[in-house]
Amino acid sequence: MSQKPVIAVFDVGKTNKKVFLFDEDYRVVFEKSAHLAETADQDDFPCENLENLRAYVFDSLKEIERLKEFQIKAVNFSAYGASFVLVDAKGQAIAPLYNYLKPYPEELSDRLYSSYGGKTRFAAETASPALGSLNSGLQLYRLKNEKPDLFKRIRYALHLPQYLSSLLTGRFYSDITSIGCHTALWDFEKNGYHQWVTQEGILPKLAEIKSSDTVLQKSEKDYLAGIGLHDSSAALIPYLKSFDEPFVLISTGTWSISMNPFNHSPLTSSELENDCLCYLTYSGNPVKSSRLFAGHEHDEQVKRIAEHFHVDISYFKNLTFSEEFVNGPDYDLPEHKTATEAYHQFMAHLIQKQVKSTNLIMTSAVKKIFVDGGFSRNVIFMNLLAKAYPKMEVFAASMAQASALGAAMTIHKHWNSKPLPGNVIQLKHYAPI
Repeated sequence: MSQKPVIAVFDVGKTNKKVFLFDEDYRVVFEKSAHLAETADQDDFPCENLENLRAYVFDSLKEIERLKEFQIKAVNFSAYGASFVLVDAKGQAIAPLYNYLKPYPEELSDRLYSSYGGKTRFAAETASPALGSLNSGLQLYRLKNEKPDLFKRIRYALHLPQYLSSLLTGRFYSDITSIGCHTALWDFEKNGYHQWVTQEGILPKLAEIKSSDTVLQKSEKDYLAGIGLHDSSAALIPYLKSFDEPFVLISTGTWSISMNPFNHSPLTSSELENDCLCYLTYSGNPVKSSRLFAGHEHDEQVKRIAEHFHVDISYFKNLTFSEEFVNGPDYDLPEHKTATEAYHQFMAHLIQKQVKSTNLIMTSAVKKIFVDGGFSRNVIFMNLLAKAYPKMEVFAASMAQASALGAAMTIHKHWNSKPLPGNVIQLKHYAPI
């Protein structure tokens, strides 16, 4: 029996860890997910258990290698950003993977900002809103000041995708998509590390930057390994490879992130204050983006509406769009007669916020909006969005695991004998009613 050539991609989220096998047509032919228990750092703050994660990667690879119908040609990684794995010269982790939700000392961040032009200027130059530990560069600044002995022992500070790659290859690199995700490390105007990275002694701890399409030979007879990508940037890749004309992608989940790869204007202080930032694509181009905590708000309000009207949460998954319910009173539960009416009004309220967020990064050249993730399957959200943008084409997009797919496509030329397919994204058009 001939073996089917595949690429294995580990998609490591904060909650779920997944591994996929894609065939040469980018169809998922195998997938498996796991939920790994967290551990705690020295301050008893929850964090990723690196030993469990390492074991998960190697155990999963052993399982895949036993599947005789597949031939693994390559492996790559997409993973959440905003955290560093600190390793010694042998690649052994010497500290916890500190949680990006861990509170950051305000006195320390104020000291850094004041040394380099103030918070507003610093945020603008690094395209990074002031987000404390979510700015992973500030994690290193904190270690240098609070744990200098540990800081001295660091050979490399690797973002999580590159650490996972190093487990297979023993090689240590940095990747532009991870550096570019609100780390406060990169000067977007100068297209290089910000001056504070050099002056504060951070630069020697950062590995050489390699192109995102770099692959390394795992061994003489074995498969290739990519160096990994930041998951939000990876999710954009299938769209960039499939569409040439300007578009905005609204990637939805707990956060709703609007990304415009065709908006090249520098971030303004007003945009930064409204939670805008820039990512970097796999080719090093800035992507102006805005964030809205839409998925979280949706889940909280659905629980509230369900409780008020004594219905199960699953009730809302099967609702169809009704125009009559979206022009009623302001969103206030006692004003509504039914759960359906209340939900429509809440969604109209949420769409107002979504439009305000998306408009922060919108440009006149954009004629298409793609929505992927959870809200792409919500017909009420999609119809209201189309109604809010009557002069644009609004599409619900679906594909097999956007972040993992992007990581596979980035190294396409190294493992895949076929041309890139043109049908990896399925689109459903929504026109204003």
